[in-house]
Amino acid sequence: MIRSMTAFSGDEIEVADLSVSCEIRSVNHRYCDITLKIPDRLRFLEPEMRAAISAKINRGKIECTLSCKRQAKNGQSLFVNQDAVIALLEATQTIEQLMPAALSFSALDVLAFPGIQQEPELDSESLNEGIMGMIDNALTTLLATRQREGAQLKLLIEERCAKMRSLVILAGQRLPEVLQLIRNRLTDRVVELVAQPDFDRLEQELVLLVQKLDIAEELDRLDAHITEVLRALEQPEPAGRRLDFLMQELNREANTLGSKSNDKEMTRISIELKVLIEQMREQIQNIE
Repeated sequence: MIRSMTAFSGDEIEVADLSVSCEIRSVNHRYCDITLKIPDRLRFLEPEMRAAISAKINRGKIECTLSCKRQAKNGQSLFVNQDAVIALLEATQTIEQLMPAALSFSALDVLAFPGIQQEPELDSESLNEGIMGMIDNALTTLLATRQREGAQLKLLIEERCAKMRSLVILAGQRLPEVLQLIRNRLTDRVVELVAQPDFDRLEQELVLLVQKLDIAEELDRLDAHITEVLRALEQPEPAGRRLDFLMQELNREANTLGSKSNDKEMTRISIELKVLIEQMREQIQNIE
């Protein structure tokens, strides 16, 4: 099944007095490259998150971002770290003795000091279950998006394969005329050499012309590669790397076709084939 590597999804839940949101972005990459951006309080989820993503995605640069904030609830208590307050006041008294004029501060100033407010312990089990469920939902949405875009890419590639096949058929129909033109050139060359016999030179000319005649092999290989591209598009496993390799082979045969034929129409067909191949290659860069 063809899937794109470009997609985005997100989800949000409320669990253990926290509002947690998740965003997953995916772009093309040669391998599966996972980047996680997680708040420190949720860092314990990293191994399980990485395993969940790699189990469902084979290729692509994946960026998963978690963010969380505590929910404000009626009657919610504010937890104060009393040991930290005592230590802060003692340190303040020591500093004030060294100051010519001590500055007063309020309880709110104390609360704003790092470490004074103490958050209640989180329920790790509930967080784990809720957040991993959210990530699973986000991954399902992401894969569905990749699959929909992959279906569009598949259609584009199939259209270009059809155009390439018609060009290969056109080249095959043109081949007898190309061969006749080469025979005519060979006949003219033989006439020249008969007037001034040079059998070594004649043999060299024959070898070169025979090589130029053999474009039927390139046409056969082009047709075979197009068939393989269409077959790869129907496979259940990721086909991006195989399709990329086939583009290289198609381009090689199209180049050889243009260089061997020494014919204006064949050269035009070769150029059109390479344009279609390049268009497919650009699309295939986004296929998993």
